[in-house]
Amino acid sequence: MTTSTTGRSATSEEAAAGGDDGPEPAGSSGEPAGPRPPSGPWLQSGPLARLGQGLRTVGSRSYWTTPRLVRALTALSLAALIGLGATATAVLGGARDGTDTIGHRAAPQATRAADLYFALSDMDAQAANLLLVGDDQDYAALRKQTLDTYEQRRNQADDDLQQAAQAAAADPAGQRAVQLVLGRLGSYEALVARSQLLEEQAKAPAGQPSPAALDAYRQASDLLRSQLLPAADQVTAANEATVDRVYGEQRDALGTGWWWLFGAGLLALAALVGLQRALLVRYHRVFNPALAGVTLLTGVVLVTGLALVGRTSDHLVTAKSDAYDSVIALSRSRAVAYDMNADESRYLIDPSRAAVWEQAYLEQSQAIVHFDGATLDTYGTRLQTAVERHHQNRSTVPFGGYLGAELNNITFPGEQAAAERVLSAFQEYQAIDHRMRVLRGAGQLKDAITLNTGLAEGQSNYQFGQLGAAMQDTIDVNQKAMDAALAATDGDLDGTTAALGGVVLAAAVALTALGVRPRLREYR
Repeated sequence: MTTSTTGRSATSEEAAAGGDDGPEPAGSSGEPAGPRPPSGPWLQSGPLARLGQGLRTVGSRSYWTTPRLVRALTALSLAALIGLGATATAVLGGARDGTDTIGHRAAPQATRAADLYFALSDMDAQAANLLLVGDDQDYAALRKQTLDTYEQRRNQADDDLQQAAQAAAADPAGQRAVQLVLGRLGSYEALVARSQLLEEQAKAPAGQPSPAALDAYRQASDLLRSQLLPAADQVTAANEATVDRVYGEQRDALGTGWWWLFGAGLLALAALVGLQRALLVRYHRVFNPALAGVTLLTGVVLVTGLALVGRTSDHLVTAKSDAYDSVIALSRSRAVAYDMNADESRYLIDPSRAAVWEQAYLEQSQAIVHFDGATLDTYGTRLQTAVERHHQNRSTVPFGGYLGAELNNITFPGEQAAAERVLSAFQEYQAIDHRMRVLRGAGQLKDAITLNTGLAEGQSNYQFGQLGAAMQDTIDVNQKAMDAALAATDGDLDGTTAALGGVVLAAAVALTALGVRPRLREYR
């Protein structure tokens, strides 16, 4: 009995002293097997212990003497003021860069590429008209005018290409598209020149080009439609995608930035108020002019910064959603319309491919004003019905396409009336086109050519001119609004604003130090 008791006592003492060399078997004392948590002097004098002791010291009331408290609150106030300035710089600087990308680079490049599409389409329309009028002396004046317009559009396309090449310097896909147009445009112009030469040599009557001239024009037109126009459209689409992406990013950034700026401003105000309260309680001073001025200045900066973020967001919506979306839709609509106008002339000069050109004309019409399931025979009737419905209720837009998108995005004074003129001119143009096809089907080719190329009121080219002018008027309304919104943002976020913000921040920091310094000097 004595031996057993002694053994148990020794074992207990060893366990208490930590003298057991190995882990205790699982279940022997109710504790899990395995290494024990560290214990001993390390916890009592190691880093963790010193950290805990430091935290307890800092957390005690006795530690926070008046100079320590004032210095800490001063440091917090200065850090909060600098943080407010950094947050405002990041938010407003990012907004400025995003607006610059949208308004001064991507959006102008997209509209310029759409303008290139328009110039190329009208070049081909004029080339088709040259074959259409032939050597008929009744169309001598029209022939000269057509040649002049062709040269004008060719120069315009060259200018657009040069600008597009410069703008696409940092965009490999855009560069490839521009290079394709540059490389193929010369081939297209050579084929058109050959077609004109062969037509002049053949002295063919109106609407009956020589087979050789028609073949050369077909090659030119096929090259344009299969390569040049798709490449120009690719440049437009790439820049549109950039505008949409940057716009989405900026809208999110401005929304988040508003709250970051609000939080940074509240923190700065809270730190300044805390500092003033500490001075009031510890020094029994009722008023500190310097700190009161900093607090007021910080509040003004916060309100101004939040207002600038809100204004920038509003201007961004105006410039992109309200104005740019309409500008690009109408620019593309105008470009497609000129290709549609060329399809009329192609239809008249190339009867063996008349069905192809009729289908192309319908597709271009559908791009401008779209009806599901419409055919060339039903399109005019459905358009008339839709226009009547829209005139009865301006908020009803019973069609899609580029013009449908514009009429669903009316925002600015004068825009509704301008867009209505586009719709009316388009409807009348479609009606004249239908009459032209009826004349052609009845074998009255010259009458159909006269109706198609005529510049008198009631004739196709006159009405097409009205359509183009109405489109341009509507573009101008939106472009003016877009420019005004961008100018307002540029004015809000220019270098003067940044410089003024830096001066205000420096003044706030200096006034904070100035307001606290006399109190701290009392302890020297």
